Amino acid sequence: MTVAGAQGGMTLIEVLVALLILTAGLLGAAAVQLNALKYTDSSLMSSQASFIAYDMLDRIRANVAADYSLPAPTSGLQVSARNQDLADFNDHIRQFGGPSARGSISHAQGLYSITITWDDARAAGTADAQRSLVLSSRVAVEPQGTP
Repeated sequence: MTVAGAQGGMTLIEVLVALLILTAGLLGAAAVQLNALKYTDSSLMSSQASFIAYDMLDRIRANVAADYSLPAPTSGLQVSARNQDLADFNDHIRQFGGPSARGSISHAQGLYSITITWDDARAAGTADAQRSLVLSSRVAVEPQGTP
């Protein structure tokens, strides 16, 4: 026996609740995607800084007789390998991190430290978020005649 006036479908409230749940899920997925983009960009910047630092360290090892902790000339032709290496280092840093990115090289007792600093405000979500990468390695010349 059926009751008169009984409905056989969904009510409007059920449809609205389902739509609300779907909307919340889609907004959550969009937020996850935005965070993934931010952190992917930050990871890319860290990787690029690492590549630049390792490239410079390889150049230092190839030209171990030169002192890379001294600043390079700011103008004119780069006539020595050291000056060209430092000019390339500074150019690579500016290309990867923009005008606010900085790089420095320090040397003490055979230990070179390469520091690269850049603005990572996009990943941090703040206006001023400086990140730094420091790569240190001992660079020494083996004495002649050592096997």
